[in-house]
Amino acid sequence: MPSAYLLLSHGSRDPRPEIAMRQLAKLLSQKLPNGENLVGIATLELNIQPLHQQIQQFAETALAWGCKCLKILPLFLVPGVHVMTDIPAEIALAQKALGQDMIIDLKPYLGNHPDLGKLLTQAIATIKVEAAILLAHGSRRAGSQQPVETLAKSLGAVAAYWSIAPSLESRVKELVAAGYQQIAIYPYFLFTGGITDAIARAVEELKLQFPGVTLKLAQPLGVSTELANLIWDLATEGEKVFG
Repeated sequence: MPSAYLLLSHGSRDPRPEIAMRQLAKLLSQKLPNGENLVGIATLELNIQPLHQQIQQFAETALAWGCKCLKILPLFLVPGVHVMTDIPAEIALAQKALGQDMIIDLKPYLGNHPDLGKLLTQAIATIKVEAAILLAHGSRRAGSQQPVETLAKSLGAVAAYWSIAPSLESRVKELVAAGYQQIAIYPYFLFTGGITDAIARAVEELKLQFPGVTLKLAQPLGVSTELANLIWDLATEGEKVFG
């Protein structure tokens, strides 16, 4: 029996992330017969339905196509509260409602893929600077920053966070004080949206604050065949089964 796949993101009031999610779902669907019916999208927040109901609704559609397994693919970059607590709790509710008709298989979160750093490296390879900052959203869950710190080190960058310390501004001040005049900022976000717009405005303000410093802002990861391939790798790995 074929499996169905549900791409899971945080959710946003900005329409651009949903558009990007649909584009990614289309790329993944090309790997499957009847793929457009077997790859869906859902959001943890900012949806008229709670996640467990979204999962249940998609699962019922998948059952009609003969699927007995639904693979949930969390497109999150760090193991914060959403990944470690909220999503498993919602899946447990959906599994209870579905019973044994459908097995829900929670796959590893996207940031767990070992090649994600390579994808990021390729995206920023053309930016020539003296120093770099990897800017992630950040989470207050203990230990959730470690993957970001490790990735930043592999990129020859320092880590900063949008929602917790150390902030982008504090990192820029540190690097300027150390004598760096050309600094790149790599947003560790999947898609363009409200937060990346706010980051762009913050960078423009920092340019005014440090007129002698060149600040280069890269783009978020964005939709690509390479990203879809990483997601597919995770989709075809065994991890944690509910039910």
